[in-house]
Amino acid sequence: MPYVITQSCCSDSSCVSACPVNCIHPAPDDPDFGMTEMLYIDPERCIDCGACVEECPVDAIAADWELTEATERYAAINAHYYDGEDKSQYSAETYIARRRVVDVLEPPRFAIVGAGPAAFYAAEEIASTRGLNAQINLFEQLPAPGGLVRYGVAPDHPDTKKIGQTFARIAKSPGTTIYLNVEVGSDISHEELLAHHHAVLYAVGAPADRELGVPGEELAGSYAASDIVRWYNGHPDFADRTFDLAADKAVVVGNGNVALDVARIMLAGAEELGRTDVADHALAVLTGSPLREVIVLGRRGPAQAACSVPELLALTHLPEVELGVDERDATLDPVSAEALRNSPHATTRLKADIFAEIARGGRSGKDRRMTFKFFASPTEIVGHDRVEGLRVERTELVARADGSLEPRRTGMTEVIDCGIVIRSVGFRAVALPGLPFDQDRGVVPNRRGRVVTAGDQILPGTYVAGWAKRGPTGVIGTNRKCARESVEALVEDYLAGRLAAPSHGSTKLGELVSSRKPTAITFESWEKIDRYERSLGHSQGRPRVKLATVREMLDVIGSERTIRSRT
Repeated sequence: MPYVITQSCCSDSSCVSACPVNCIHPAPDDPDFGMTEMLYIDPERCIDCGACVEECPVDAIAADWELTEATERYAAINAHYYDGEDKSQYSAETYIARRRVVDVLEPPRFAIVGAGPAAFYAAEEIASTRGLNAQINLFEQLPAPGGLVRYGVAPDHPDTKKIGQTFARIAKSPGTTIYLNVEVGSDISHEELLAHHHAVLYAVGAPADRELGVPGEELAGSYAASDIVRWYNGHPDFADRTFDLAADKAVVVGNGNVALDVARIMLAGAEELGRTDVADHALAVLTGSPLREVIVLGRRGPAQAACSVPELLALTHLPEVELGVDERDATLDPVSAEALRNSPHATTRLKADIFAEIARGGRSGKDRRMTFKFFASPTEIVGHDRVEGLRVERTELVARADGSLEPRRTGMTEVIDCGIVIRSVGFRAVALPGLPFDQDRGVVPNRRGRVVTAGDQILPGTYVAGWAKRGPTGVIGTNRKCARESVEALVEDYLAGRLAAPSHGSTKLGELVSSRKPTAITFESWEKIDRYERSLGHSQGRPRVKLATVREMLDVIGSERTIRSRT
């Protein structure tokens, strides 16, 4: 009986090299790696050895007989990936064999700015280049590593957070040092990092949100999804923020995975949230909110919803939340139906089918409701002192010359009564001190990870990976392929002699950091914070209780007292 990959798949590809019969795809060197929502096991080739289960960092793989009502559909989803195409030419061995072996006289030093998925995958790619023996220094502005995993993944997705165990292994690998609570650009400059390393790679994510650009966006009750997410995930920059959720109805503009996360968390009850690592300050507000309906709004139709199939399927098994689809959107529009007939993307068709099933489900009488409304474009947030409604204009899909679909406004408007509007229409990177920035695209301009100036000139020794490089696309595992491309460019430049040698010895970096940021901490100190949070959680039946301020984290390790006593 075959194994099956399910919802929490991070596309990390750790399972690929473990499979002895090459039945897990897309593998890192397959043409569509990083382009799919998840990885898939071929049921015809799987030999039921279970090797992939041991390697999966997020417990996403199960035997088909272990599937539950919530996951049984994944057997068909896995099998469907292999329908109609011979993928036997894809080789997992290629991924292992591609690891280049180099011969260097002196180990290089590389800095990585950030401590999220892209940063750790970049560190792993550098460390896995045999013979390079590089010294890798990571810098993170917060005392806690993890980035998106700690502060972006929804509290009710504990399996996805398990990828942090892989990152901890990378952090403790030989030759790797992490400087936490150190902000590059403030505590230490880009130029200073270059003076201590052969190259600097930035993997800082895309922390800013995109605005709707409509009147009323500044009203009280109008929020950015990114702010809400970091608030309920205990990000120190948002620990003292307040969000007024005293309304019975909210609208989330956008229908990607983040939009679904926010809608789901806002509708979760005290019992569900009380089992998670949601920040305590958010737990009190969320469980005290009178919110009973969240409308999830999209400009296009059900088939074009930006969420992934696994995230959508998970909603259909929420115990206390009823799902609904606007009746006008229950039947697929003719333009989308025609596009689906010619579409090679099985997930697009499956998404449309799931929304149709939701529409046929009818009312279940549950106390809370999540309603999907399609073909609606926001034009104004209505209200005086605070949000009272959202004016939207009906759209219709039209086909472009290239076959893609775009929404066109029809002139028909309506006002949705609500007390909260949350925009979830994308993220963008922010300009970094000392680096060029593409304001239009919201990324650091680059060529295969090599940072370039406004004049398209390569900035020597400077690289970028992750969302700051490509924009906010993909899942956690997508960052592996992205980081690999950037690291390959970095190593290529180093071997070709294009990178200047550091002007300071290896011991000088620690001295510089200590003098600039006495409260900088090590990964070992973070592990003490980690154990403390887990111990608090254990006493409450939760995975952890997050410390939401830098002060609380430093107090746990006595960092300020210890370091100041030495100066």
